Formats: sequence, C-alpha cells, structure tokens
Amino acid sequence: MNEYDALKLKNQLCFPLYAVSKEITRMYKPFLDPINLTYTQYITMMVLWENDGLNVKTLGEKLYLDSGTLTPLLKKLEQQGIVTRTRHKENERNVTINVTPKGYALREDALKVPEQIVKCLHLEPEEGAMLYKILYKLLDQSK
Repeated sequence: MNEYDALKLKNQLCFPLYAVSKEITRMYKPFLDPINLTYTQYITMMVLWENDGLNVKTLGEKLYLDSGTLTPLLKKLEQQGIVTRTRHKENERNVTINVTPKGYALREDALKVPEQIVKCLHLEPEEGAMLYKILYKLLDQSK
C-alpha cells in the first residue's frame, strides 16, 4: 500500500454511492415517463401526497433540496395542474404547496412504480432492508 491508495477511486465510499444513486434514478425514467414526471418531481409528489400543505422550506428539508432547485420544479408541477402554490399574505416569501385533485389522481398511476423498481434491483428483502437502514443512518448524520 502506498501513500496515494487513499486517492484511488475504488477505495472511495462516495463513488459507489454516487454511481448507484445515478443508476437507480435512471431506472425510474421508463416508469415515470408515462405519468409525465421526472424523478425529482416524483419524490416531491410522494412527500406532498403524504404531507399536503407543506411550505417550500419544509418540503426542501424533507427532500434535501434547496429552494433554487425546488422553485422551478414546483412551477412546472403547477403548470401541469398537479399542485398549487399559495403565497402567504403576511410574508410573501412563505409559499404553501397543495396537491390538486389532478395531483391526487396521479397518485393512483404512481402506485405501480415502487413495485416495478423493486423488480429491477435484484436485492433480497433482507439486503434491501439493510441498505435502507445504512443509508438513513448516513442521512441522519448529515443533519
């Protein structure tokens, strides 16, 4: 082992995490195209289906996204008629996001996506559960 081994790509934990994340996101595309959502729009809608009426700041915290990323994404979802954005009268910087009836109807179409992705991953249920636990442990440390 030499002093530069720490700089080899194969010795980095960050690289397989990055590459797998990119590949899994890519796997979603054929399942999300028919419902006209990108991966980021899909995870945004999952949070909103579970917690309708969030403000942009809280939504961003749940998704680990900043408002610069969320604002154009939410604008597109609003243009599709899936969500509404409402500015608060007391503080116009505070924006609440609500799912529209069309957005809730989309949830029915999205129901099959997780099942389709699980089939693509080829993980045993125990492996998936272990990976989930480890990834959330890492995410919790980043807060």
